[in-house]
Amino acid sequence: MEKTILILNTGGTLSSVMKENGLAPGLTTADIQKELHMVSQGVNLEMQDFWSVDSANIFPEDWAALAAKIAGIWQDYDGIVVIHGTDTMAYTSSMLSFMLLNISIPVVLTGSQLSMSDPVADAMENLRCAIHFAATGCAGVYVAFNRKVMLGCRTSKVRSFSFDAFDSINYPEAAHISSLGMRVNEAVLPRRSGVFHLENSYSDRVFLLKMFPGIHREILRSLAGAGYQGIYIEAYGMGGMPFLKHDFIAEIADLTAQGITVLVGTQCRYEGSTLSVYETGRRALEAGCLQAFDMTGEAALTKLMWVLGKTKDPQEIRDYFSVSLCSEVSAGVY
Repeated sequence: MEKTILILNTGGTLSSVMKENGLAPGLTTADIQKELHMVSQGVNLEMQDFWSVDSANIFPEDWAALAAKIAGIWQDYDGIVVIHGTDTMAYTSSMLSFMLLNISIPVVLTGSQLSMSDPVADAMENLRCAIHFAATGCAGVYVAFNRKVMLGCRTSKVRSFSFDAFDSINYPEAAHISSLGMRVNEAVLPRRSGVFHLENSYSDRVFLLKMFPGIHREILRSLAGAGYQGIYIEAYGMGGMPFLKHDFIAEIADLTAQGITVLVGTQCRYEGSTLSVYETGRRALEAGCLQAFDMTGEAALTKLMWVLGKTKDPQEIRDYFSVSLCSEVSAGVY
């Protein structure tokens, strides 16, 4: 039986056209549909415009609206493809992984580095991959790009203009296309752990802070004074932070004592953080920090936003960060 796949267009480079001030979203689903007959054999496509923006203009309220849209229609389709700009696609795919936890169909985000209007663009190949993976029935949230499919919560944009723009970080790819066809890696697909229902609450009182030599602990005081509920710190290496000349970690202890959640990861893209190895990391754990382990920065930040949208109880927050919800963190790192 022919599968029915919905394509939701949210804009981005794939659907852009040249305008007076540069490339901007302009193609509608009607424009895109004219080109899709070449890549959608054996699949029945339906298309809807959801919004049409450069993904730099997407905010958390847009994630909540997109999740609500998908939750309201998913039962009518075998899979859903979301056309999205590449700049914030990994943030959107990460947050949708939490907001659509346990959804029983594939939700596949894709985009392109060149507009569909360019004859040498990567747009059609990325759409082909997304459409046919959406027809596999592999439940979960994914990103399809450059002939590979990655878990949405493990995806990061690692190149700014190459066609191979995204990598699966610290986790194998879900599928790959070669001359052998599409090969799905069943062993790494997310496992449903319950019944799906929309969970699109979030807190936008979250801040991302990157460590650098010379950073002063006063920045933490200012964030607490501004009412932030959670801070994700991209520390050095395995999770190092200063505690001598400027005792950054002592300030973190003050924040956690006030009920502010401090999550610590690493600036290194691969292999993750482990705070139990060095003295600086152990001091951070004693100060009440939570660990991001091998999560991507996008997944760590969006999980923090999502968890703080569900609870403000410190123990419940700690419990959420002690488990893998959608394969966003490797169980073996605990």
